[in-house]
Amino acid sequence: MRATLDHMASMSRNDPRQYDDLAAEWWRPGGGFEILHWLAAARARLIPPATRPGALLVDAGCGGGLLAPHLDGKGYRHVGVDLRRSGLRQAARHGVLPVNGDVTALPLASGSAEVVAAGEILEHVTDLPGTVAELSRVLRPGGLVVLDTVNDTALSRFVTVTAGERLGVAPIGLHDPALFVRPRRLIAEFARHGVRLTVRGARPTVTGMIRWLALRRPHTRGRIVPTRPTAVLYQGTGRKEQS
Repeated sequence: MRATLDHMASMSRNDPRQYDDLAAEWWRPGGGFEILHWLAAARARLIPPATRPGALLVDAGCGGGLLAPHLDGKGYRHVGVDLRRSGLRQAARHGVLPVNGDVTALPLASGSAEVVAAGEILEHVTDLPGTVAELSRVLRPGGLVVLDTVNDTALSRFVTVTAGERLGVAPIGLHDPALFVRPRRLIAEFARHGVRLTVRGARPTVTGMIRWLALRRPHTRGRIVPTRPTAVLYQGTGRKEQS
């Protein structure tokens, strides 16, 4: 682990190669990606069952496929797109159809997806307009986009980077706060492509967070709940307008 941390320290913030060094964390109970499991469960709660056989759900920036267990029984063909093959290999073991690709140039047909999920990826992209354009392009008319990301505020930078990295809530160097996204900007970007996005705040339960930080219990213990404030973390849902 020490060698992994030393290697990561030599990289710039938000370098996607860090996910190769942290590949063992995707499914390790109580590990460095613990909160991502809670977020995946919360994201899935915003996704309704498929309305037609073979409906496609595109999981943009799927990582290790953490959304997969929470989609059981909902009837989707779950396609995961990610830059890092180390994560895709794990996603495939959990039933995700893996596609190696960039969220700014999704290798999928326009209008092919019933649902596009973008969990904890928008605060990592260096081309937000291009990414939103691609997420919207592959979404069919009437389709649903579901996302969660980090707000661009002083509080979010403190919680996610300053305190989060010090307490082990977030692995060191994974986030570049310069890429954090204000809800107003994200709403405007989606509106350009006919997607009306609404957002709400979200946070971990206090008891779940304390239990994890103190005891490093496995990921069945924590939960993300909705809040009115969006100052740190927020979720978004939106429908693409009909043609």
